[in-house]
Amino acid sequence: MSVVLEREGYDPVTVSDGNRAIEALQNTDFDLAIVDIHMPYHSGLEVIRFLRTELKKQTPVLIVSAFSDPQMQRQAGEMKVSGYITKPFDPDDLLRKIRAAVAVV
Repeated sequence: MSVVLEREGYDPVTVSDGNRAIEALQNTDFDLAIVDIHMPYHSGLEVIRFLRTELKKQTPVLIVSAFSDPQMQRQAGEMKVSGYITKPFDPDDLLRKIRAAVAVV
C-alpha cells in the first residue's frame, strides 16, 4: 500500500500496531488515516474510537480488512469512516477511495 501511495506522490506514515497508530494520531494531524481492523494491541475500531472520542478529530478514515464483514462495516459506518477496503485491494480502487475521502474535507 505504501508503494502505491508513494508512486502517486503521497507521503504515507506507516505503523506496526494499534499503540503506534494512537501515538502517531496524537502527535500529527493527518489528512487521512488508513486503519487495518486487525492490529496488535488495539484493533482498528479502537483506534478510530480514540481518534473520534479522545482526540475529537474528524480526520477521514478508510478501514482495511481481509474480510468483508457486514457487522464490521456497520460499526465502521457508525464511526463515520469514509470507506472500507477489502484485502487484497485493487490499487486503482484504493486511490479512488482516498481521493473521495480527502475531497470531502
